[in-house]
Amino acid sequence: MPIRINEAIAAIPVYPQASTYSFGGPLVKMSSNESPHAPHPAVAEAITAAGRNVNRYPDPSGSAFRAKLAETYDMAVEQIVLGNGSCEILLAGAQVLLEPGAELVYAWPSFSMYPHLAAMTGATAVEVPLTSDHRHDLDAMLAAITPKTKMVLVCNPNNPTGTFVDFDAINAFVGEVPSDVCIVIDEAYIEFVEGVDRDGLLPLVIEHDNVVITRTFAKIYGLAGLRVGYGFAPLAFKQAIDLVRQPFSVNLVAQAAATEALNHPDDVTERVMTTLAERQWVETELREAGFATAETQTNFSWIDLGELDEDAVVDGLAREGIIVRAGKALGAPGFIRASYCERAEHDRFIAAMRSFG
Repeated sequence: MPIRINEAIAAIPVYPQASTYSFGGPLVKMSSNESPHAPHPAVAEAITAAGRNVNRYPDPSGSAFRAKLAETYDMAVEQIVLGNGSCEILLAGAQVLLEPGAELVYAWPSFSMYPHLAAMTGATAVEVPLTSDHRHDLDAMLAAITPKTKMVLVCNPNNPTGTFVDFDAINAFVGEVPSDVCIVIDEAYIEFVEGVDRDGLLPLVIEHDNVVITRTFAKIYGLAGLRVGYGFAPLAFKQAIDLVRQPFSVNLVAQAAATEALNHPDDVTERVMTTLAERQWVETELREAGFATAETQTNFSWIDLGELDEDAVVDGLAREGIIVRAGKALGAPGFIRASYCERAEHDRFIAAMRSFG
């Protein structure tokens, strides 16, 4: 007799992964919103140094790392949460907040991990469509909240559309959500937003007992391979998720690398400026080639394929050694998401996109 798997597992969707293709040449990987740039040299040195001590377990509380985050963002160290990527914080948050009969509200399409939170806990997912310009409809999300709602997710800027909701709207939204509903603001791409104080929502964590803000070192810091997530949260939330996560979840090398990365804000500024320049170039070229795009504030473009067949475009790009993320896997057939790389790679991408016209 085979082992009996929990029936609830069947409800958990498979996380969409970008396809990998054999290609006889350099691959243009525009599928995973990674940084094309290696970590700062001092971060690479910290990684090497920490690697000499991997026979030891890491600090389970990440005390030095959390202290550095608290200093950097002028937040109480008790309100700093860590995770093996921000995904772990989201998953642990779902474990401590959701259960059968509870409801989880989020916009859709949005981050592909969100449907997992409801499925793994038996809660009901309430997906609120984005507006016609691919933004969160905060009024509709507010209307979707019921006495059963335990958790609301706001991905800002939104993945996969790249769109941004201004902080005034978020502040007003938080003020209207019942105080017993946890609001998680997912700011994985906040560093790429132009013209705002990128830390402008952090006071919400201090002023409200139900607001959590999550971030990551995967994108702007170029540490996707080390899986370092962090956030700011009420003490009760932090203590609860610490009970359900595995011990030593942020490894020794990851803690050392991320701590050192915080010492180099000028490097972050340079990476942002490089990304913004490429964003402007790619978006302009796409529109001149006849493709509509959402108003992105991230390190990727959300591209409307119009009458083109999505599979044909994705497969055609793959034959040219260019890997993108298909919209149907992200909840929006007829689109593709393309992360920014470097100019030579973008030249290949734009040339391939023009060939579909």
